[in-house]
Amino acid sequence: MITFQGEINMMVTLRKLVPADAEELLKLQHQLDEESTFMLLEPDERQSGLQQVREMIINFTETETSTLIGAEADGMLVGYISVRGGSVRRNRHSAYIVIGILKQYQGVGIGTGLCREMETWASGSSIVRLELTVMTHNQSALALYAKSGFTIEGTRVKSLKIGGQWVDEYYMSKIIE
Repeated sequence: MITFQGEINMMVTLRKLVPADAEELLKLQHQLDEESTFMLLEPDERQSGLQQVREMIINFTETETSTLIGAEADGMLVGYISVRGGSVRRNRHSAYIVIGILKQYQGVGIGTGLCREMETWASGSSIVRLELTVMTHNQSALALYAKSGFTIEGTRVKSLKIGGQWVDEYYMSKIIE
């Protein structure tokens, strides 16, 4: 667990999520689905219930190539980063990242903190490659990932369709030395 001072005079705590956090994580995911077009799911698409989220958290805690880190501020969960490692010998060294931060808590250092905690965790595990996708027009996420050492490997053309419009995504990665 790490606590730091956010850029706008707020205390932020980063910690691994546990099964008791399932209700708050599900609430956060629903809120992110509502307020952001940068997340994969639209507001009415999330089908997971409380028990499924609890089981997902348990799976993350029991798998040595995965982690789930939450960011708390103002007494609530305001962001998270999930790192899911490969499940077979040929890809166990690689992990896929998803990050979500509530809009009002973006731009204050939480994303940087989550990425730093993820990299610290990855350095102590068997993970060598971190990878993610990001919409090409998501400038704030691109800046965060570039600052965190990720590089663009390629473009996934017409990867998503949002509001009737095609959206391209960059495929980005970072190698942990």
